[in-house]
Amino acid sequence: MKAWGKVGTLLGVSVLGIATLAGCASANSNGSNSSGSGNPSSSGSSNEPTLTIAEGVIGGKNPQENTAFANAIGKALHCKVQLIQMAGGNYDQKLMTMLASGQKIDVVYTEGSTLAQLAKAGEVTNLQSQIQQSSVLSDPKVVPQYEWNDIKLSSPGGQGIYAVPVKYQGALMAIVRQDWMQQLGLSQPKTLNDYYHIFQTFKQKKGAYGLTLSSLYDIEPFMSSAGVKNGYVMQNGKLTIPYATSAAVPVYAWLHKLYANGLLDPNFVTNSTADERNGLLAGRVGMFVYWDAWVPMLNNLAKTQGAGSSFDAEALPSAVGPNGKSLVSMGDTSVFAIPSNAPDKALAFKFLEWWNTKPGELLGSLGVPGIDYTVKNGVYQLTSIGIAENMDHGDPEPISSYWQNPFPQMQKGYANARQIGVTEGYQPLINANWNNAQKIIWQYGDDAILGKISPAAAVSKMHAQLLSLHYIDQ
Repeated sequence: MKAWGKVGTLLGVSVLGIATLAGCASANSNGSNSSGSGNPSSSGSSNEPTLTIAEGVIGGKNPQENTAFANAIGKALHCKVQLIQMAGGNYDQKLMTMLASGQKIDVVYTEGSTLAQLAKAGEVTNLQSQIQQSSVLSDPKVVPQYEWNDIKLSSPGGQGIYAVPVKYQGALMAIVRQDWMQQLGLSQPKTLNDYYHIFQTFKQKKGAYGLTLSSLYDIEPFMSSAGVKNGYVMQNGKLTIPYATSAAVPVYAWLHKLYANGLLDPNFVTNSTADERNGLLAGRVGMFVYWDAWVPMLNNLAKTQGAGSSFDAEALPSAVGPNGKSLVSMGDTSVFAIPSNAPDKALAFKFLEWWNTKPGELLGSLGVPGIDYTVKNGVYQLTSIGIAENMDHGDPEPISSYWQNPFPQMQKGYANARQIGVTEGYQPLINANWNNAQKIIWQYGDDAILGKISPAAAVSKMHAQLLSLHYIDQ
């Protein structure tokens, strides 16, 4: 999933599809879905309320599994569940269109930059007092304080909490074919020259592009070499965007050098993150930048997608900056929020609590009991479907420190990757202008990497445009 997704054409609500309307009576009989908090309002199917959820990442992998997924939630909360899926891309744009048109939804999935816009427009509910009174969500072992601090960044004036985390978001970091590194005698890179040498060797010895990107979504491990952070930075009370400053010019020039010398995937402008993942698994590229949680998931997928028995994905630290430190961009937190016009806010909040209990975490990670996994005498076993779906139904790595993955053998590479995020990670500052500002930066950044414009000119143009539109102060 791309946390700071590409923003494209605004689509109307007509493209939205209701994935399933599931009644509690047909809930999966094997579900371990006792509610972790609160009291269900009713267990009678005819009088049960309906919980409507607009979701971006949670659920099954096909319509039938989505029905079972909705049933599992409904059985836990004693309600009917309606999952609204968005066809195609541009989820956030579609969500904002839905809410602006007055469509009534109980829970919406979104991310920090869009949450900031929704909160500023009064479209979502301030949940701070409810969270403080919740025995589940006020427990710092369930949701650490730093998660609430990050979510507050999206609140008007930094006040209030307008959402609850969906998962441990983690950090974006370089992920490499470590088996290739070992086969070719390559050492862990520290500088852009080190990275260049690795990409050059991959090209020469493996016939693969060294690096693939998805526009400028994932260049922070390299901007780290210049000490340049993603998102906004506040300097002396004024907002600026470091990617649009002269400090970033050498990195754009280096990325153009990769492109010009055939070391960068030439499709980087149009790549989706799925394209990047598939490129690594297929041996078409040797490195890309993605979430720490995906390191073990890539290793698990490799076993079922014919990626070769030696396949080993591992995370790498970012290039070392001028102050001797490396920078890793933490994720723009994926969250659930409750719209201001939600029909049943009490039920919606109950779902947000339940999602952060063990039954909710099992559903979001392993999937639906009886379909994705079984439990016998306390021993968990993934089904063939569960193995193929790789323990990701929206919450692959729950936030709670109470959580223990039942399959530690399938977590190869994750401990190292997560530690890189913990050690080097920072939370970018974003606001309601970020999505529009990002489009300007990516447009000129792409042109600089492609050689259509010099890096210095690209930075000059993006900075001037951001300033003229009042997206930055300096």
